Amino acid sequence: MEYKHIIYQSGKVAQVILNRPGKLNAQSYLMREEMDDAFDRAANDDRVGAIILTGAGQHFCAGHDIGTDEDIQYRMDHGHIHEDRYGDFMDMRAICLDNTLRWRNLPKPTIAMVRGYCIFAGCMFASAMDIIFAAENAQFLPGQVQYLHTPWDLGPRKAKEILFEHRFMTAREACRHGLVNRVYPQNRLEAETMAYAARVADNFLENPFWVRMLKHSINHMQDAMGFTNEMESGYNNYCLMLGLTNPDIPPPDQGGFARTHIAKKNFEASKPWIESED
Repeated sequence: MEYKHIIYQSGKVAQVILNRPGKLNAQSYLMREEMDDAFDRAANDDRVGAIILTGAGQHFCAGHDIGTDEDIQYRMDHGHIHEDRYGDFMDMRAICLDNTLRWRNLPKPTIAMVRGYCIFAGCMFASAMDIIFAAENAQFLPGQVQYLHTPWDLGPRKAKEILFEHRFMTAREACRHGLVNRVYPQNRLEAETMAYAARVADNFLENPFWVRMLKHSINHMQDAMGFTNEMESGYNNYCLMLGLTNPDIPPPDQGGFARTHIAKKNFEASKPWIESED
């Protein structure tokens, strides 16, 4: 597969790089299909011991592409636009839930390297990875999207606090509450992430069965607690919410589907408390 919306770099540490920096790496259908192919390549390459997911440019991912001409045309040309709701339901499930769960269960360790914006579906991408390293300038905006990871990553009370208010989280706050593993200055993020990933890759390549079973056991623990079932329910609730409310989506310069203008305002209102915790 020739990639247009991602860059794939193989090696001991493979990298999947979202490559639409001019659109803040907004997720097109093509991007997700290319990611699926690249993750599969890395998983089946015996030279690869760990996988990093990151974004080109200044931002990790600003969420879904919600209507560029390029994405609309691609969806039309490849059968991703349907005349019936059931077709839309199944198509979105395949591209936004099934593949995200598949990436979560890749047989090799995965690491998200996040700088700048990580909004809504961008948080889906990051959360599907095993580990998240973030730059100090990273800003996370989780939401009720097709992969409702937030209660699992933050815990139920913190998830309610953030989602009810609808606001951004700093990298430090996200780290304190379990969404992020480590936070680094922006100029050190890549070097620190690559160094850690190299150590993980060495460990995997020395004993792949050991590390693979570790990952399987931890993911199985979550599944025994209901993780995958709740992802299914969250997806259904997301579709029900959209189907009943028919939301009027603001244009991108007014916050888009993620209503980032509101999330920024609410972040500023909570900033004194957030900074007191830092």
